[in-house]
Amino acid sequence: MKVAAEFKRFLFRGNVVDLAVAVVVGTAFTAVITALVADLLTPLIAAIFGKHDFSALTFTINGSTFKYGAFINAVIAFLTAAAAVFFFVVVPLNRLLANRDEEDPTVKRCPECTSEIPVKARRCPQCTAQLLTES
Repeated sequence: MKVAAEFKRFLFRGNVVDLAVAVVVGTAFTAVITALVADLLTPLIAAIFGKHDFSALTFTINGSTFKYGAFINAVIAFLTAAAAVFFFVVVPLNRLLANRDEEDPTVKRCPECTSEIPVKARRCPQCTAQLLTES
């Protein structure tokens, strides 16, 4: 019974649940990106370059067929997903964190040795200089 309780505690830990949610959302996101590439980007590129379906692109050497068109579709899907994650997740999160750091600083610089110290410190732990406290 002890093993079952440990397993239950493991399953309901926050990081395991977060990981499960991330996998489900990632799978749904993959379907959206695949549809975007297949239904919008590939026809757009085909209109420019004249080829309607990249997945049909192949070449043959000594009886072996190389399907490089499917690879091109996969690269386009990867680049689209990476760009979407970067522009819709990473950039906004970085801006949010930068604004938060500006609004609520937790460290300051020692005027004597320029090391970073906590905002509430009255004496520098590096050079032991006494600091002016802000009221």
